[in-house]
Amino acid sequence: MKRRDALGILLAGSALQSTWAIGKPVKAEKIDNKELLKNLRLTNAYFVKKWPDTGKSIITNRERPSNIWTRGVYYEGLMALYQVDKQKSYYDYAVSWGENHKWGLRNGIQTRNGDDQCCGQTYIDLYLIDKKEERIKDIKASMDLMLASDKKDDWWWIDALQMAMPVLAQLGVIYKDNRYFTKMYEMYNYTKTVHGSSGLFNAQEGLWWRDKDFVPPYKTPAGKNCYWSRGNGWVVAALVRVLDIMPKNAPHREEYEKMLLTMLTALVPLQRKDGYWNVSLTDASDFGGKEVTGTSLFLYGMAWAVNTGLVKRKDYEPVITKAWNAMTAECVHENGFLGFVQGTGKEPKDGQPVTYNSMPDFEDFGLGCFLLAGSEIYKMK
Repeated sequence: MKRRDALGILLAGSALQSTWAIGKPVKAEKIDNKELLKNLRLTNAYFVKKWPDTGKSIITNRERPSNIWTRGVYYEGLMALYQVDKQKSYYDYAVSWGENHKWGLRNGIQTRNGDDQCCGQTYIDLYLIDKKEERIKDIKASMDLMLASDKKDDWWWIDALQMAMPVLAQLGVIYKDNRYFTKMYEMYNYTKTVHGSSGLFNAQEGLWWRDKDFVPPYKTPAGKNCYWSRGNGWVVAALVRVLDIMPKNAPHREEYEKMLLTMLTALVPLQRKDGYWNVSLTDASDFGGKEVTGTSLFLYGMAWAVNTGLVKRKDYEPVITKAWNAMTAECVHENGFLGFVQGTGKEPKDGQPVTYNSMPDFEDFGLGCFLLAGSEIYKMK
């Protein structure tokens, strides 16, 4: 029996256990691709209008440069939108961002922090379109320093997987150098099996703890393991982006496919009746949904798995449709502002309350997640 068929059977059985999910049931009506693209354009246009200067610093509780991870995730989404909606303005906006930061990293090439390296994903995407060496020079230098080191414990929080793994994968492909794939796996596997004493992945539930602070004996108010929605979403996105980049025969590809299938299978029965996933995945009483970022990242992974044949469409299309229709009907404002986005943090209680009108501390990464999901769903036609 093929792995995806076996997981399909498991999925069907697990779905029967999802009766705990709360929220008003939503019909899984067919997604209208014209409306989908309209919503992607609308939400992106709102952001571009608000941020016409791509080099302008971001000021919240303090001032930060705009090549930090939050903006990097937005540009990941923008480049995904550019794939399905080839508007030159998207490309120009991304190039302007790179140029305004001289294609550099927030803390220079010496940084080992995945958050600092996130911008490199878009720099490399733009390099592949127009191979100007300046676009790739600094991010390659940063990753080469990591390659030259035996250290592999830098990714102590699971968000870092999405920020940095795709960069190593991209460099491995561009330079036909398996050392990048090997280093990526060593660091990923350390996060999976060592951090937090025995690793941040719980194979029994198919989900990841955000960092060592949430490994048992830590529990939610209802006595359950605490799995942060967006944190697990970052892992899903990391796996999708790496698998999308790597060649079929790349080292450890099978591990990433297996992990993605395991996570998607675990996530389906946790979907709420209204289409979303709770901020605290297994405990609706611990700041439950609605929430856009985690939900979007899960949809990104599911849609990609459908589009590549990793999973069966019939098992996942109803899940994707229900969630996407809920978000576009209930989260997108008329002017393009995106509601129900949890701000930055590391756990369910951060950035609360999350409502239709609440303004997160950073708007950019939430939109990036939404654009990633919508662009991949658009390909499902």
